[in-house]
Amino acid sequence: MKVKKVGHRGTESHVADVGDQNWAGDAYRKVELEKLSKVPKTLTLHLGRGIRTTKAGDLPTSLPRPSTEGMTRVTNRGTGKRASQNKGSSKGQ
Repeated sequence: MKVKKVGHRGTESHVADVGDQNWAGDAYRKVELEKLSKVPKTLTLHLGRGIRTTKAGDLPTSLPRPSTEGMTRVTNRGTGKRASQNKGSSKGQ
């Protein structure tokens, strides 16, 4: 996929060829679940600012993100509103 990247304080731009964009949303969730499945279940994870710990096997599975389609979304610093178009995450995870 070709994308336009901006650099040097916004004064230069170039076209770059990048792979899958899996740094947000359902794609990121899928990548993180794959990483977690490869971790030993007895491994201790440090959470928060390092003050809480838990075992990797004790982490709960995350639920799919619910749909808010049609609900009112407040915009423009609270001065406007529109219907939400968020369809939620896919159910197959």
